[in-house]
Amino acid sequence: MTVVSPHHDARRPSRMRRRALYSALSLLCCSLAMTALPAGASAAPDPHTAASSTASRAAQAVAFADEFDGPAGSAVDGGKWLTETGDNVNNHERQYYTAGDDNAALDGQGNLVITARKENPGNYQCWYGTCEYTSSRLNTSGKFTATYGHVESRMKIPRGQGIWPAFWMLGADIGSVGWPNSGEIDIMENVGFEPGTVHGTLHGPGYSGSGGIGAGYTLPGGAAFADDFHTFAVDWAPDSITWSVDGTVYQTRTPADLNGNDWVFDKPFFLILNLAVGGYWPGDPDGSTAFPQQLVVDYVRVTTSD
Repeated sequence: MTVVSPHHDARRPSRMRRRALYSALSLLCCSLAMTALPAGASAAPDPHTAASSTASRAAQAVAFADEFDGPAGSAVDGGKWLTETGDNVNNHERQYYTAGDDNAALDGQGNLVITARKENPGNYQCWYGTCEYTSSRLNTSGKFTATYGHVESRMKIPRGQGIWPAFWMLGADIGSVGWPNSGEIDIMENVGFEPGTVHGTLHGPGYSGSGGIGAGYTLPGGAAFADDFHTFAVDWAPDSITWSVDGTVYQTRTPADLNGNDWVFDKPFFLILNLAVGGYWPGDPDGSTAFPQQLVVDYVRVTTSD
């Protein structure tokens, strides 16, 4: 996402098994290599080499994990997430991002639900006048940053014209160097007019906005991402970032892809989850767009080699 800017699935592993696994993995985490502080694709590598298998995950240390366990209606863990507020004139998004649990809350079934609504209960003002929609945007700035590793989330995205969910990362130095010099790693973006396609993109100096370097991944058989949960991930190493959906690798990017521009992805980045409404890329909602729309997030995990 450019800066200029019934949720239970019977097929998912039991939460007790997942918690036990990640509690065990956390014991490996003695010394992390991550810091817990505040378009055409390259040839895809063999999927068997992607660091997305259970075996490779078990050989790594957990640097960050949120399973979103908690009572229904409760807010996200404030020790892990910062809730942003306000509008976004740079992308010409239409929503106002609200505070607390108004638009981002746990569902009591182990999911975070970010909800976009056509409403304005707080008489919020946006760049275009009185705001027409509310939603939520969360990030880990000031709470967790990572340099390299496997960054993954399992989620069920919403649908509809003008709906724009995203799971992404920004360079932690954005406050001093600005965007796009900070770098941006878009792990998953979807625009509602492409229900079966998600995008993974890099933005940096000389390759930002519509000039970002990336590719899309389309589900087979005309399936829509909003119909089920899917796992979106990057494997991030020095001079290499690889994207996958449900363990299937669909692109790898290296400095050789940047046409001589600077690779700005060898430093700490923080995580972002948001659900935007409208904007330059997706366009605005229309009469076909139903509200509310929900981004349902099963978990967010970051692992790194021990």
